[in-house]
Amino acid sequence: MGASAVAMLGWGTVLPYQYAYAADTRGWGGAVAAVAASLFSVAALVAGPVGGRLADRWSPALVAVVTKVAAALAAGSLMLADTPTAYAVGMTAFGFAMAAGGPAQSVLLLQTSASTDRRTIFAWLAAGQALGMGIGAFVAGYLVDLARPDGLDVGFGAAAAGYLVAAGMMALVPRTPAAGATAADVPRGRGQAAQALRLVLAAPALRWTAVLTVALALAFYAQFDTGLPAYALTVLDVPARTVGLAAAVNCFVLIALQLAVVRWTANRPAAPLLMAVGAIWLACWVGLGAVASFPGLAAVVLVSTFGVFALGETMYGPVLNPLVAGLAPQGHVGATLGLFTGLQTGVSALGPLIAGVALSGGWGGGKGVGFVALHVLISAVAVGAAWQVHRHLGGRPVSRTQPAAEPDEELQAA
Repeated sequence: MGASAVAMLGWGTVLPYQYAYAADTRGWGGAVAAVAASLFSVAALVAGPVGGRLADRWSPALVAVVTKVAAALAAGSLMLADTPTAYAVGMTAFGFAMAAGGPAQSVLLLQTSASTDRRTIFAWLAAGQALGMGIGAFVAGYLVDLARPDGLDVGFGAAAAGYLVAAGMMALVPRTPAAGATAADVPRGRGQAAQALRLVLAAPALRWTAVLTVALALAFYAQFDTGLPAYALTVLDVPARTVGLAAAVNCFVLIALQLAVVRWTANRPAAPLLMAVGAIWLACWVGLGAVASFPGLAAVVLVSTFGVFALGETMYGPVLNPLVAGLAPQGHVGATLGLFTGLQTGVSALGPLIAGVALSGGWGGGKGVGFVALHVLISAVAVGAAWQVHRHLGGRPVSRTQPAAEPDEELQAA
C-alpha cells in the first residue's frame, strides 16, 4: 500500500494538467490531447485482463514489480516527447503498464488479508493512493508551468521516480498470507481472460456489477483528469492553480473520511453503498452545472464539489473490489479482477473523447450543459445498476470465507 502511495505521488503531479499541457501548452489542440488520453485508457482496457492472467499464472509480486518499472520508463519517455505521435505513444505505454499491475496488486492484498479485513485493507489502499495524488497535485500547482513547453517535465520526472521507488519497495518487502485467509482467496490455475468473461456473463450479479463498474467509472474517474479540469478551465474560467487545489482537496477529504466511513459501512451490504456513491456523484454534477451561471462562485463550488466527490470515493474503492473478488468464479479471481480493472480504466477512454467534443463546441455548448447533463444521466444509470445488484444478491453479504460457488450455483442463489 505504501508503494502504491509513492507511485501516485508522482502521477498526481501530471494528472490534473496533462490535457491542458497537450492541447494548449504544446499547441497540439484538443483533438490530440483527447486522443492521447483515450489511448492511455484503451491501453489500460487491454492491459487489465492481461495483468490478471499473469497474476493467476505467475507470482503477483513479480508482475507488480515489472509493471511498475515499465510504468516508470513510460512516464520518463514523456519528457522526451516533442511530437504528438511520441506523446501519444508514451501515454499508451504508460496506460498499459499502470493497468497491468493493478490486478496483481489486488491479488496480493487478497492473499495477505482475511476476508473480514478486506474493506479496511482496500480503504487503506485508497487512502494511500489519495494521499500521494493529493500531495502531488497540490505541489504541482506551484511547480508546473503550463506557459513553457517543458513546464510539465517536473511532473513526468516525478511520476517516473515514484514508480521506480514503488517497484523497489514491492520487491523488498516480504509478504506472508494472513492467518484468516482461505484457499479460495488465492487464485489457482491458469485462468484465461476469455473463460473468466464467460463465467462473469453467466452470473446476473456479476453482469450488473460490470454495468455498475462502467457507469461509476464514466461518472467520475473518466473525467477526473481530463473533462473536469477542462470544464473548470474553459467553462467555469477558474485558474489552473484552483484546479490543482480542487484535486488536492478531493484527495485529502478522502483520506480524512476513509477509515471512519469504512467502520460505519463495515456491516452494510455493498450494493446500497454503491447506490449511494452514484447518487452523491449525480448531485455533484448538478452542482457543477448550476454554478456555470454564477461565475463569482465557480472557484468555491469547484473545490467544494471535488471534496463531495471524495465522499463517494470513500465507499467506491473499499466496497467495489471486495465485492468483485467475492463474486469471482473460483480459480479465476485474478482474471476476474483483471477484467474489472480493465473496465474501470478502459471505459475511461470515452472520457477524453466526450470532453473533447462537448467542450470544443459540439453538443456540449451553452456553458457545457450537454456535458453535465450526460454525466447526470450516467450517474443515474449507476444508481439503477447498483439496485439490480442488490436485488440479485438479496441483500446478503458476499464473502470468500466459504468456498466460492460454481457459476450455476451462484445463478440459482441470485
